[in-house]
Amino acid sequence: MMRAANMREFWRRIRESFEESMRQQITALGFVFTLIVVVVGLAAFVSANNLLFLMLAALLSTLLISGFVSRLGLAGLELDIELPPHVVARRDVPAKIHIRNGKYLMPSFSLHLAGAPETGLQEELYIPLVGAGSTVTESAPLYFSKRGEYKRNTFWFSSRFPFGFTYRRAHLRLEKEVLVYPSIDPQPGFELLLAGIAGDLQSQQQGRGTDFYRVRPYIAFESSRHVDWRATAHTGELQVREYARDQDQAVTIFLDLTTPESEWFELAVDCSAYLVWRLSERGIRVRFITQRWAPEDAHAYDILRYLAVVQPSPGLKPAIPHERTLQIAFSTRPSELAEVGWFHHRVVTPDTLRVPAAGSAVDPAVKT
Repeated sequence: MMRAANMREFWRRIRESFEESMRQQITALGFVFTLIVVVVGLAAFVSANNLLFLMLAALLSTLLISGFVSRLGLAGLELDIELPPHVVARRDVPAKIHIRNGKYLMPSFSLHLAGAPETGLQEELYIPLVGAGSTVTESAPLYFSKRGEYKRNTFWFSSRFPFGFTYRRAHLRLEKEVLVYPSIDPQPGFELLLAGIAGDLQSQQQGRGTDFYRVRPYIAFESSRHVDWRATAHTGELQVREYARDQDQAVTIFLDLTTPESEWFELAVDCSAYLVWRLSERGIRVRFITQRWAPEDAHAYDILRYLAVVQPSPGLKPAIPHERTLQIAFSTRPSELAEVGWFHHRVVTPDTLRVPAAGSAVDPAVKT
């Protein structure tokens, strides 16, 4: 199985290098025209007819002019791509593509712009004219299927101008790194986990601080010192006063870097990015930690930048939970997390973060 995959990768590289070296390919029209040139040339030499020699000279001149104009049209072209400051995977990213013609006398006609899959350019762009010494700007969506750093920005211009005898292609490499964040869109189980976290945060608000929270009915075995006797006399039933906690809402998300499952790790990264983004939108302070990254005060975009490049790392011990905030952990080893103190905290595992069955309402997290 591994040998077959290596062979496919080997032949793919050979094919790509061969295609890159073939910067000019003859078209069907060019093949027909070349055949006509050969036939007229043979007829001219066999018959020694001056008119046929004149026709042969005209045909050869047309062929040479076509190649010269085609090469000149693709020469001197420069490319630049303007992207938003934040790029997210699996979303269409609006981009502006600037094409500059560095030639001051010769315009470029009928250009096609395409890119390798790593560039995010999904569709070929057609540019009818780039004037001499001018710049043309085109808008096109880019789509990146995975997170990470994209450095192989290989593009190519192609053209059949002027007569369509040849298909000429000019490669260029754009020296521009693109950092793509993980997807922040909901996937199966993400919204259910977010709802559970919101419920935990709501329950934490019912503390014993100094700010009044609400009056509610008395629950059996509660301390009588919190009973609101005025509300009790008014309603005829025991009522209790609750107070909000004196601390801000905060959530700590721990991503375990030690995992044998790469597919699960990518899912955990996507879920972490989704939670960081959605909780930050709600004004909830989020602290994100791993075994190798634990800043005290990081913005949501700082966390997304880290999640864009984070990779699994074997042999690391789990982090110890921080008791003052709500704790969420993504790990494949809940028993080891329990040994270091992850009791009464949410631990998301591959078995819990899954699509719930129809009609069920499974909370995608377990408490160790």
